[in-house]
Amino acid sequence: MKPAILGTGGYIPARRLTRAESIAHAGPNNPLVRHPMFQPPAARHVASRDQTGVDLLVAATAGLRSQVGDDLVAGVELLITYNGLPDVPFLGSGATLAAQLGISPQSIFDIHNGHCSILPHMFDIATTIMTQKNQCSALLCISQNAARIWQQPGVRQSAHAWLPGDGAAVVLLGAEDQERPTLLSTVVHHYPEYSNEMGITLDDGRLYWEPGTSEMDIYFDAAKAEAIIDRGSKILPAAVQAACDNAGISIREVSKLITNQPNRMLLRNWSTALGVSADDHLETFDSYGNMFGAAAPVTLDAAAKSGKLDDGSIVVVAGFAGAGEMAGASVIEWHSS
Repeated sequence: MKPAILGTGGYIPARRLTRAESIAHAGPNNPLVRHPMFQPPAARHVASRDQTGVDLLVAATAGLRSQVGDDLVAGVELLITYNGLPDVPFLGSGATLAAQLGISPQSIFDIHNGHCSILPHMFDIATTIMTQKNQCSALLCISQNAARIWQQPGVRQSAHAWLPGDGAAVVLLGAEDQERPTLLSTVVHHYPEYSNEMGITLDDGRLYWEPGTSEMDIYFDAAKAEAIIDRGSKILPAAVQAACDNAGISIREVSKLITNQPNRMLLRNWSTALGVSADDHLETFDSYGNMFGAAAPVTLDAAAKSGKLDDGSIVVVAGFAGAGEMAGASVIEWHSS
């Protein structure tokens, strides 16, 4: 089965932080202030304290509804969600989101892994489930509302705190339709050996769920930053190559590339490695910062709505997660509907 993309929707929170506002809190002895991996975007957006991941997804779905109509959304059979910062411990967002959207899917799955590579990961999962269960529609929902972690007074002094931004996007899949964008191939590679290199740190040594006042952060140093850049520069292009091979096309046939957008270094490295020009590597980094898993679907939605995706062209969506524990890529034959 090769599902068709019936529509997309995106949402960006209202609160906007400029580059000057981001670096205003830089710590005086921060060794990573000038590291190329952590050079901040021109601007980024951060969800308010009261905005949940579900709130962001409801807003993104409103854009989808305006595009495809209420009936297609109401009839969704499979709902898959990813929430970068879970709203409630232990629970996923799917049931709450379905209730707020007023839909009754036959199947609901809340995915916790995938991170910055979540869209290809979801494409892979949705294609498998739709085929096995003979379900004709799937709503893929990706929310990133974790940038608030890096707004804590102490954490925001760190260079890596200047990049994260919040946003959400949804993608509606349907049965094969040659007149709509079609998923030709998806490849997901797992590298479990790197899974322990991305972790939470707290200054007082407590576990994140234990009582205390220390601020939660993600630990980085220069050596780890270099290792992630080197690893990410290789495993994402490898996933793209594998997905293109599976689709029976050459990378030279790729018209547009859309990836996650952790920093300018990796964006440049991926364009160079895949032979894609900077103009054809679509990104929203300078407008919204590093939206982690939401970056690719938000950019896909923006590109589709602005007419940047030509009818009959080949579009590749790709990402790599965390410190490199996953990389994925999907090949799409785009058709303007």
